[in-house]
Parts: sequence; C-alpha cells; structure tokens
Amino acid sequence: MKTNKSQLNNILHFIGWIVTIYLIFLWSPIDTSVGLTQKIFYFHVPVGWLGMLSIFGVGISSSMFLITKNFKWDDLAFSFAQVGVIFASLIIITGALWAKPVWGVWWTWDPKLTTTVVLWFIFSAYLLLRNLITDKRRSALIGSIVALLGSIDAPLIYFASILWRTAHPELNIGPLAEDDSSLPGTMLITFFISLIMHTYLFVILIRMRQKVIKQERLIYEQSV
Repeated sequence: MKTNKSQLNNILHFIGWIVTIYLIFLWSPIDTSVGLTQKIFYFHVPVGWLGMLSIFGVGISSSMFLITKNFKWDDLAFSFAQVGVIFASLIIITGALWAKPVWGVWWTWDPKLTTTVVLWFIFSAYLLLRNLITDKRRSALIGSIVALLGSIDAPLIYFASILWRTAHPELNIGPLAEDDSSLPGTMLITFFISLIMHTYLFVILIRMRQKVIKQERLIYEQSV
C-alpha cells in the first residue's frame, strides 16, 4: 500500500511538471518588454520564495530544538538547510540568466542580489559547521545559533527593493506588491501553478533528507 501511494505520488508529480512546462512555454504569453527572458521568472521567483522559506524553516526549527531539546527539530532544521542551499544556488543561477539579456551583465552588486549571496553563505556556513563538529549535541547547539542569526537575512532580501535603490524589478508578488505591477491573469495563473509544483518538490526533498538525517543520528547514538 505504501509503495502504491509513493508511485502515485511520483506519477502526479511528473504530470504536474509536464503541465507546468506547457503553461510556461506554450500557454502564457511572451512579455512585450523582455521577450522570452521573462519565462525565467516562473522558475526564479518560486525558488527565491522557497530559498527564503528555507532559512525561516531552519531558524524556527532551531528555536524549537533549543526550547524542547528534541532532536527531531534539529533533524528538520538540518534538512531545511541542505535543501535550502540548493534553492539558494538556483536563485543566483536563474537570476544571472535573467540579468545578462536584460541588464547586459551576469552579475551586479545590487542590494537584492547581494543579500541573496549572503543567504547562500549563511547556508554554507551552517552546513560546514554541522559537518566539522563531530559531537552531534554541540553541533546542533552551535548550528541553531547560526540559524537564528542567519534568518534575519530573509526579510532583507524581500524588502531590498524597498529599502535601497535597486535595479531589480519592483515587487509584483506578495503582500507589498504594487497594484500596477501585478501580473496579467494568464501569467499569474502560470506563476501560481509553477509555485505549487516547486513547493511540492521542495516538500518531497525536505522529507527525504529528514528521513536520512534521522537514520544517521540514530546510528551515531547507537555507536556512542
């Protein structure tokens, strides 16, 4: 029964991505100002949201670990960080692919880009410390402190285009998006379908890593 459920989940996930790719490249209109480059938006913004969500996930899970001392929360924090660094890398890559044809450069020290790179370094520092410190309890404690400090970066990324002068596009998604910068209906539908599918993938990866990390911790506890 569990195998059948897993297979059905994989089939639905695959079909979902086929539909998403169709909507992005064939159904949604081509932007009149930047052309096909705009299609990157449907990948860049979802991985951006999930990258920021990851550091919040690490921070909240780490807080719960510090309060409860229950290692299931540390397992979850570690999982968020491992998946988060992948999504943070994708933010930078897709951002560069968008920037080259629009700005004429692969990279510029724009506030939003800079705070995103800081996010990548926070994830990397967290994971490096977790792997260098062999004592699991000490590793979890120090990692939690780094995570709580690092979670400050997520709102800075979102508010960067408001707080500082930036070449980055205005907010057109989220609670502070301007009405005149919101997406047309077809693009908005495509975006939300893409966001759902990216989130679906994100949750699957988190659950996979959490199971592996839990097994590694249990093996470690049996060996000491």
